Amino acid sequence: MQGAEARQGQGQSSGGTGTRGRPWVIPLTYALVALEFTCLFMRFSILPYLSRRLGLDAVTFGYLQTTFGLLQLLGGPMFGRFADQHGARVAFTLSFLGSSAFYLLLAAACSPALPGMAFFWASRLPAVLMHTLPAAQMVIADLSAPKDRPAALARLGLCLGVGAILGSLLGGTLTEACGPQPHRWRICSGCWSHHPTQPPLRTHATERIRRFLSHPVLRAVAAVIQCPAIVALGGNLLGAGLSFTCIPASTKGACEHPQAALPGSPKASVFDLKAIAHVLLQPGVLPVFLIKVVSGLPSGLFMAMFPIISVDFLQLQAAQAGYLMSFFGVLQLVVQGLVIGRLSSHFSEGALLRASVLAFSMVGLAMALMSSVFHFCLLMPGLVFSLCALNVVTDSMLTKAVSASDTGTMLGLCASVQPLTQTLGPTLGGFLYHNFGVPIFGHVQLAVNFLTLLVLWKWPVPRKNKDH
Repeated sequence: MQGAEARQGQGQSSGGTGTRGRPWVIPLTYALVALEFTCLFMRFSILPYLSRRLGLDAVTFGYLQTTFGLLQLLGGPMFGRFADQHGARVAFTLSFLGSSAFYLLLAAACSPALPGMAFFWASRLPAVLMHTLPAAQMVIADLSAPKDRPAALARLGLCLGVGAILGSLLGGTLTEACGPQPHRWRICSGCWSHHPTQPPLRTHATERIRRFLSHPVLRAVAAVIQCPAIVALGGNLLGAGLSFTCIPASTKGACEHPQAALPGSPKASVFDLKAIAHVLLQPGVLPVFLIKVVSGLPSGLFMAMFPIISVDFLQLQAAQAGYLMSFFGVLQLVVQGLVIGRLSSHFSEGALLRASVLAFSMVGLAMALMSSVFHFCLLMPGLVFSLCALNVVTDSMLTKAVSASDTGTMLGLCASVQPLTQTLGPTLGGFLYHNFGVPIFGHVQLAVNFLTLLVLWKWPVPRKNKDH
């Protein structure tokens, strides 16, 4: 362990030198993550209404989300090792290009002149490359000192809050105002002869304009341009350009390269699963990782189906759903930016972990009794606190439990929890919602977290290490 600590100090020393020489790298990384999350929450605003337009039910929509999560789950660990070997610039650029392909296919699915269902299913394929958050975690871990790393990684949650606010507002507003709604186009294209409040104008010029606006090709182009996916596509292309021009080719310290492989040994493969399994089997890692997965899974089931629940159960319009998710983002900014930091200075990580699981149980009970959007707004603070506390505390505990050379792999595994939830959540969540309704999510969350809390009271959680 002393050798590992020495390597950690050397690696972070060189990383700190890189930060002083390139002070814009970490702020730019935060900006790129905020841009990615903004586009992500715009996607959440688009999908339920596009799926309804294409005639998808809750179960089929769950299959689509499961396919997306499975591809991200399979690509996540490999992408992390690819980023370690080829550098941050290639990783960021490749991730944003994959996201651009996703939104381009999604925009094509919004066009009435194209086979929407085929493009909707094809938009799942680029998910293998969409891993901006793990790439950002690698950059921040490489360029921050050990004592500053938890705080630097926690600021990514602030980027999530910013993205939730901006993306939900943009996505909901654009979908409501100029989304793929055929009746709006009919009013626009036929306003010269079918406007309800004005008499028809039959001059030669207006007749030519009417025929021009009614052209099928122009209708298809207008429907695509009005689709909010185009805005997300432009944002990801901007992110790819900034990544290629401004992110350094490598953020690894000079002292870490000789440790990549011993002389005469073969170079580690991107698909080496033994190294990933070795990190999980280190002392104190697997129990915390399992708690992170099991405790957050029930809320992941609910959030995976929330786009459908917001429309069918809560009866929200696109703009209203966007405002609700913006409220979620504001709560996350306050809780993760102010509350969690203050609590971590007064309580141990074990106490905060138990508090998050207890809060999950109480939120599950409230969710089982929920019957309106007002009730959901009342339980949102507890849900946000539980999610933020669980993610921050477990990430901090796991990064402290491994050596410096395994920190990137550990962060990649932590980032794979969300794709795992996306893989299991939509299919299982769609089945539960279709057969039992919304209260079943609260019952599952209450039962799972109550059992987890009982385990935590018996299992000794490591105390907070003041040296970090």
